[in-house]
Amino acid sequence: MRAVTWHGRHDVRVDTVPDPEIVNPRDAIIRITSTAICGSDLHLYDGYIPGMRAGDILGHENMGEVVEVGPKSTLKKGQKVVIPFTISCGQCFFCQKQQFSACDNSNPSETSDASEVLMGHAMGAAFGYAHLTGGYAGGQAEYLRVPYSDVGPIVIPDGIEDDQVLFLSDILPTGWMAAENAMIEPGDTVAVWGCGPVGLFAIQSAFIMGAHRVIAIDHYPTRLELAKQLGADILDYNEVDVRAALNEMTGGIGPDAVIDCVGMESHGMAIDNVLDTVKAHTFLGTERPHALRQAILACRKGGRVSIPGVYGGFADKFPLGQMMEKGLTVKSGQTHVQKYSKQLLDMILEGKINTTFLVSHHAGLEDAPDMYRHWHDDQNEYTKIVLKPGLEKGEVETLREFAHEPA
Repeated sequence: MRAVTWHGRHDVRVDTVPDPEIVNPRDAIIRITSTAICGSDLHLYDGYIPGMRAGDILGHENMGEVVEVGPKSTLKKGQKVVIPFTISCGQCFFCQKQQFSACDNSNPSETSDASEVLMGHAMGAAFGYAHLTGGYAGGQAEYLRVPYSDVGPIVIPDGIEDDQVLFLSDILPTGWMAAENAMIEPGDTVAVWGCGPVGLFAIQSAFIMGAHRVIAIDHYPTRLELAKQLGADILDYNEVDVRAALNEMTGGIGPDAVIDCVGMESHGMAIDNVLDTVKAHTFLGTERPHALRQAILACRKGGRVSIPGVYGGFADKFPLGQMMEKGLTVKSGQTHVQKYSKQLLDMILEGKINTTFLVSHHAGLEDAPDMYRHWHDDQNEYTKIVLKPGLEKGEVETLREFAHEPA
């Protein structure tokens, strides 16, 4: 089969690789119909995540048709399914507590030992995301082996287009959990740093959960326009002092809750971020947490900090004293996708959540190297790329126009 493979920093290729096979009775094989490039894939593309090996198959936002099942799978051939990016056994201590991304059984011992040294405990497993998380092949391919297929996959009713449900695999539940972790109360003002896919779904989720006002912070005009269309007030951090603006917009109190959807690769020319960038490029540091620092300093006293943005190691100049003195509550973590699957699918089917607005491009697998480059370099025009193995090379579908200045 053809698959998108990692070969080093900014080196993504499409190779012919062996087809996946059933290796465990709980396995299933799906034929991929849609697989998206995630913002966290750029951390792999930029070489910031350790544990990648040349030839690893990328992709953790996957869906398709079941074509083969093991004897203990609960799936049936021909079903359309969305696959959570977290690989979870459903039976361990953590899965029983619905903390699926912390599964203790899905990351094999030969790969979990390294993550235990780095993180203090072994990480849960994930598709297409380094050997620290199990080394499982991803779904930016024609076919995908799905372990624990009796636990994770979300069966989709007939007649539903892929773009409506694909993001149940990761970014929609991630945005939802980000808002949930912010412990939003009716009437709250919530500030969201980063209007990429997770940030936009966090904005949408915050309003559903009762936020009175959401303030979205970014610098890409298209992203800011999408946030505005969702009902958010917008701040371009290149045009305003974000902390001063938030202070003024909240009467000097600060937002009740803040959500960092940026993670380890903050942009901007603030002095702390410039220093972080130098350290990251000289291998003296792993994080660029400018957005998180700003969020902690901007949050009101006694407020809540939610961190869905991906971080991979140790951060310099972390405002620990400020966090403690202000009495902030902080919640973070990889998404427990399976916990939210049914609820969010029902909301999509009922028309309460829209996901299709996000997709800017469809492309075939053979165009993946170019799509990764665009996703990295042209984020104003490429707000979400969905790879569809059925499309021929060069058959790229542009689904909408792009904003150049926020309205």
